[in-house]
Amino acid sequence: MPDCIFCKNLPKVMENELVYVVYDIKPITRGHMLFIPKRHFLTLFESTPDEIKAVFEMLEKARALLLREFKPDGFNIIANCGEAAGQIVMHAHLHLLPRYHGEPFNPKVVIH
Repeated sequence: MPDCIFCKNLPKVMENELVYVVYDIKPITRGHMLFIPKRHFLTLFESTPDEIKAVFEMLEKARALLLREFKPDGFNIIANCGEAAGQIVMHAHLHLLPRYHGEPFNPKVVIH
């Protein structure tokens, strides 16, 4: 999709055949990453089994990187599916939020 920001050549942290990973340009926490399927579709519910597998392979690699670089105490994995759920960019993606002791947790934070 020519007008989709996630279909453009963004600076990648890592990638595999089906998914790429970037740092969020408006991070909620230090190290906030996005996992974006290379194929354009609306929500993760439209993913193929191979795309889901590829996302989770990248999640494990990204988790290891974040543990080395930022030393978080925990993680949130979040996917907003549809406008009513807070999805802003209409290209399927998943968020990995490193969490840190002493930083407030606000589950009402809107994640795009």
